[in-house]
Amino acid sequence: MEQQIERMKELSRTLKEASRAYYQENKELMSNYQYDSLYDELEKLEKETGIVLAGSPTREVGYEAVEELAKERHASPMLSLDKTKEVETLESFAGDQTVLVSWKLDGLTVVLTYENGRLAKAVTRGNGEVGEVVTNNARVFSNIPLQISYRGTLTLRGEAVITYSDFEKINQEIGDVDAKYKNPRNLCSGSVRQLNNEITARRNVRFYAFALVSAPDVSFDNSRERQFQWLKEQGFEVVEYQKTDRVGMRKTVEWFADQILHYDVPSDGLVATYDDIAYGQSLGRTAKFPRDSIAFKWKDEIRETTLREIEWSPSRTGLINPVAIFDPVELEGTTVSRASVHNLSVMRSLGLGIGDRITVYKANMIIPQIAENLTRSGNLELPKVCPACGGPVQIRSLNEAETLYCPNEACSAKRIKAFTLFVSRDALNIEGLSQATLEKLIGHGFLHSFADIYHLERFRERIVKLEGFGEKSFDNLQESIEASRNTTLPRLLYALGIPGIGTANARLICRNFQYDWEKIRSCTVEEVAAIDGMGEITAQAFCSYFEDARNQELLHALERELTIREPEENQNPQSLQGKTFVITGSVLQFPNRSALKAYIEERGGKVTGSVTGKTDYLINNDTASGSSKNRKAKELKIPILSEEDFLKLAEGGDKHADQSAE
Repeated sequence: MEQQIERMKELSRTLKEASRAYYQENKELMSNYQYDSLYDELEKLEKETGIVLAGSPTREVGYEAVEELAKERHASPMLSLDKTKEVETLESFAGDQTVLVSWKLDGLTVVLTYENGRLAKAVTRGNGEVGEVVTNNARVFSNIPLQISYRGTLTLRGEAVITYSDFEKINQEIGDVDAKYKNPRNLCSGSVRQLNNEITARRNVRFYAFALVSAPDVSFDNSRERQFQWLKEQGFEVVEYQKTDRVGMRKTVEWFADQILHYDVPSDGLVATYDDIAYGQSLGRTAKFPRDSIAFKWKDEIRETTLREIEWSPSRTGLINPVAIFDPVELEGTTVSRASVHNLSVMRSLGLGIGDRITVYKANMIIPQIAENLTRSGNLELPKVCPACGGPVQIRSLNEAETLYCPNEACSAKRIKAFTLFVSRDALNIEGLSQATLEKLIGHGFLHSFADIYHLERFRERIVKLEGFGEKSFDNLQESIEASRNTTLPRLLYALGIPGIGTANARLICRNFQYDWEKIRSCTVEEVAAIDGMGEITAQAFCSYFEDARNQELLHALERELTIREPEENQNPQSLQGKTFVITGSVLQFPNRSALKAYIEERGGKVTGSVTGKTDYLINNDTASGSSKNRKAKELKIPILSEEDFLKLAEGGDKHADQSAE
């Protein structure tokens, strides 16, 4: 079975690469005959094994958005594990039993339930008793089977994670340094708990099973390892583990410690579990922990050193973050000399002072942190001026923590990072203006406002003489600058760097105000806050930006340089404005449901995942089916449209055949 699954994975990769090359790059990696032959082989293996892996070319999973994540109580509470940092405790735990030691993955725990061989439900751990239903999102995890050979009710637990390599790729695509994600765990949690699973799919979330909860009528010979093997046979990837005992425990832990420096999946320790299921269950549990498992947290390698300096690092938003600089020490195989202190509250709680003896470690063996201040002189003086612009600073409270803040809108650090965002790919998309290049141009006085980018030609002779520049690179830069003059309102709004306005909110606002620039720049807080998905704080920041006289001057200068074109999505008649649709079943006149969703949104409509009192129409070609969505629509007297009826509605207003239940 495992050989068949590996062959299915190989075929899936080959077929998807061939499709991508053919449809996106106009290249043929194989003949149609070869493609069809491999496709038929994959389809045959899926029938033989009863398994369909996530992302299989033989299946198409439509994207779906929901209005909110439903809550659901777990059948049995998900307890935390008792923890230790001592190998001796693990040896004592093992006793005379065989133990499975596996990675303790650092992501989001999810419970999957399969019914009749298909994924039926996915629920997050939540608070251990009640979790959030994320079934739509689980269906687009990159490595779970959508169909398995087992036909009973299977319940299993696992960790949803984003690998370090995927995390770095995602961050590399974000031009704004301050907007980059902080760590894979937070990114994964946000990705799994999205209301739109198309975003989840783009993040390449993976799932590793770590516990089989229930699979009636399957014999596992009283062995956890056999459960893992069976889950592999069903197409799941299970958490990597080693089988050991009391005698081999230390060597096993050392093996994992050697692996973690190169392990691509975020992990914050290990888990030891008895292989003997009955023995583990016979031990019962405490009020807080099960007794059949224990977590092992890495005993941090701690080094003592001397604090030499606090470096104050300004950001685009005005926050000035403290960074501790200390005598270099060796930690987990690398030399470390600096660590973030996060904010003033943390700095004060540590009682930091220059010359203090401090201990440092790497959190999860990766991120340098200060563990303890042995001296606690507390002699640090906060800077009175911003290190970048020299303007006076303020102390502000942010999320119950005190921070240092530069209020100067002309601060050079703010300007450099603001320019970096302005030229980034999702904004004005000007190639050749890296942050290092912008620092040079700003430092030489060539750039003061965004509009100055469009007049760099007057400094040509001086710029081509700068290090790293030349005639050719300047010509390429000018070509990119000229191309950026033709842009869209969503790109411009995002480029301005207004707090809380990312690419999605920029599009949302533009769509709400019908891409009318005058309406957008003169809107009220109430109007913005009323937009579905926008909040009061973001609305206030948005409107405050346009009320500021300096920003108005900046925009007037910028408007003279740009040609704002209406995006293609606004070229269509807004015949579905204000209407909410739900799509179910197969589609006939569109390539897939995603294409139908895009068609609706281009015409001002909205698509959600479930039928509610706010739904205006349900689209289902099988208007007479007894599906749950059809039943709900009939119950709420919501019209059910075939695609043909829907297209009549989209093209001619409300002239449609009312297919609601009678």
